[in-house]
Amino acid sequence: MLENDVLSTEEEIKLREEVKEFVASIDPELLRKMDKDEIDYPFEFLEGAAKRNLLGLRFPEEYGGRGLTWTAESIAMEEVGVLGNGLGCSYAMVSIVGEAIYRFGEEWHKEEFLKPIIKGKKLSAEGLTEPRGGSDFFGTTTKAEKRGNKWILNGTKRFIAGGKVADFYLIYARTDPSAPGHKALTAFLVERDMGVEVEEVYNLLGFRGMGTARIVFKDVEVPDEYRIGEVNGARIIFNRMMIPERLTSAAGAIGTARAALEIAVKYSEKRKAFGRKIREFQGVNFMVAEAMTKLDAARALTYTAAKAVDLYDTGLSKLDPRRLVSEAKYYATDVGWDVVNKAMQILGGIGYTQVYPVERMLRDMRLSPIWTGSNEIMKVLIQHETYKLMGLPSKDRDLEKDAMDWYKEWEKVYE
Repeated sequence: MLENDVLSTEEEIKLREEVKEFVASIDPELLRKMDKDEIDYPFEFLEGAAKRNLLGLRFPEEYGGRGLTWTAESIAMEEVGVLGNGLGCSYAMVSIVGEAIYRFGEEWHKEEFLKPIIKGKKLSAEGLTEPRGGSDFFGTTTKAEKRGNKWILNGTKRFIAGGKVADFYLIYARTDPSAPGHKALTAFLVERDMGVEVEEVYNLLGFRGMGTARIVFKDVEVPDEYRIGEVNGARIIFNRMMIPERLTSAAGAIGTARAALEIAVKYSEKRKAFGRKIREFQGVNFMVAEAMTKLDAARALTYTAAKAVDLYDTGLSKLDPRRLVSEAKYYATDVGWDVVNKAMQILGGIGYTQVYPVERMLRDMRLSPIWTGSNEIMKVLIQHETYKLMGLPSKDRDLEKDAMDWYKEWEKVYE
């Protein structure tokens, strides 16, 4: 209801309606079962999306996708985000793991792993976070040692969505113990039946029913043909995977927050206090105005970042979209958290109960500023890219000369 298609093409608007129809068909009981941790993973949701050819939208038709854009995927992800972080993550995982396979994998990897996840026949998960750290990705301690034509994996990954039930995992491991992290990691596809152990399934504040687990590798043998990309070259794979990781995080957060705001707006039209609808009170309608403005701004930034990736991938732009993608993830997830809180404030005490789903949305949304790289890490990336841009040759106006005393170089003391 509160979406905005000003920046969308006719094809993208039709896609939104198609995804809306699918989202509307999801049985609410699935969400309730997930929140009660009564299921290990929402398999039926993925199967339903696959039947409608809604998974892996960006990938070529030959692999089961539709050959659409990052922008189209962001639009679809916003709509799926209405259902919350859990189903949003299960939907996005096809794009995230699929990106590594499609961009860096061999043809047999695409046949054996990419096609099945797009068709909903296999379930993938990614192993990034370890007990010693999450955002410090290049500090990975999971090790892979080459023995003949096999790699022997040892280590632990935790907070793995789908870790309990996945058919295979995209795992990063240290393959050069003496090199710095960004030159020491290699990516592998590791099938569950190779010997992956599930050590623990987490009890989480939100994001439930996703089989989020700690997985352990104890002398797990992985044939070299399951390696993705070059030995010690996983940095470029990780950096590329962060595009779908962070764009889907941003778009999903917009969807969840939008859903919460829609509930609050409808409530404010019905609820009366002091003889008036509460929507008539400035304290309420200003919160609605602020929330709506922030959602529109977050959506514009997210879709702009997606468009930047589209242009970069097609060679129409040389601007690395890394900064915009980081901005979208940071801003949209912060906005999402703020908007869901505002929605709960408008509902008042009843919003803190399970009569409305806003309390679940709030628990779900709290994860968004943390995962796929914390928002503090996003700020580090943004400032780094900003300073790098300022260091490039420029034809821009020399703004310092616009000052009245611009010529007084002796007053410009820097040390």
